[in-house]
Amino acid sequence: MAVPESLVVDSYEMQLADIRSVALDQLHALSIAVGWPHREDDWRFLLNMGHGFAALDEIGRVFGSAMWFPYGRNFATIGMVITSPRLQTNGTGRWLMEKMFETCGSYDFRLSATRASRRLYTSLKFDHEKTVYQCQGEAYVRSELPPLPDGISARQLGSADMAAVTSLDARAFGVGRAELMARLFDHSVGYGLFRGDELVAFSLCRPFGRGHVIGPVVAHSEEEAIAVISPHVAAHTGHFLRLDTHFGQGALAAFLTANGLLVYDTVLTMSRGRRLGDFEAASGGAMTFALAAQTFC
Repeated sequence: MAVPESLVVDSYEMQLADIRSVALDQLHALSIAVGWPHREDDWRFLLNMGHGFAALDEIGRVFGSAMWFPYGRNFATIGMVITSPRLQTNGTGRWLMEKMFETCGSYDFRLSATRASRRLYTSLKFDHEKTVYQCQGEAYVRSELPPLPDGISARQLGSADMAAVTSLDARAFGVGRAELMARLFDHSVGYGLFRGDELVAFSLCRPFGRGHVIGPVVAHSEEEAIAVISPHVAAHTGHFLRLDTHFGQGALAAFLTANGLLVYDTVLTMSRGRRLGDFEAASGGAMTFALAAQTFC
């Protein structure tokens, strides 16, 4: 059954609009209203990468948003699902999600669910996967790292490394996302570990929200992940830094805590269709130790 193009909510008649047709300052105001840290520049980046809908009232005020970010032909992540606080229990989020499903057809989806949204996503047949730990704070360096193993070198990434970064990310994430990685690469400082000429781990760090965010981070072990994260911690000592990870305990979690990045909040990775574990099983040992963003999962 087709999803209606309008919805009466709390005496308002909501209309759907392409999210790219909405003024940037209105979208920014919507995310501020729910306490999200996105700047207008962060919204601009998202709008350049994805697709979505906004819910508008009769005079063009924005009361909701939802976006999706396709990778390949039949997989996408979902993000920026926001409804105005006064309308959060009135069906606007479900309406936007159902319109997205109708538009995308037979896609498999992954998203990061806040506590407030989990009931909605469960009712839409999303399965619980893994907790995401949002680690953030004023970064500082507490201790020296152990030396790298023999045969492994570290250096800052350059444009010539783009193909290797994209390939390693695809192995860990499970789906190629070349366009996203190219745009992230352009906005980030990156570090990599190399065995000879082979890239074995990398990290990217870019401006976001209150400061900078590290992600994605791909490696084969927590020790490798720490080795490519630590230069960013050193570079941003005394400043706000954030990293989102599925690793809530172990060496990486201990490193983040020791260096000022404490767990601020958690969300839940949820999937509809292919599960996160299905992708991880084919990764060849490469793992995502930090998300590119909760929106990009």
